[in-house]
Amino acid sequence: MLRRSALLGHPLFRLLAINLAIGVMIAALLLGGLLYLNPGHLRDLIFADHSPFTALGLLLFGFVITFGSAAMGSAIMAMGTDLRGGGKGGRKLELPIELIPGAKAIPVRAEQGARAMRRNQLR
Repeated sequence: MLRRSALLGHPLFRLLAINLAIGVMIAALLLGGLLYLNPGHLRDLIFADHSPFTALGLLLFGFVITFGSAAMGSAIMAMGTDLRGGGKGGRKLELPIELIPGAKAIPVRAEQGARAMRRNQLR
């Protein structure tokens, strides 16, 4: 089991934690905006109930799951892109962590298109 300081120092965990916090902030802002704007008398319906915090908690939980996972997923998918504005060529970006110790990447040529798929099926 990793210690707390070692876990916070792990780059992938830190990336996910930061983006989860961004998703939580977006969810809280959206919930606050919905309560402020009161679309369809939603605020009135929630606070007319005898336990409004249950409805607010469930609504916030759904927003946190949605926006937190969207922020973390977009961060994971953007890991291989060069955000400094470079062109397509140039140096390759590497993952900040080594998934399998001592493993080396093997370059593989990938054919694109339906023709390549049909050609491989005929063999």
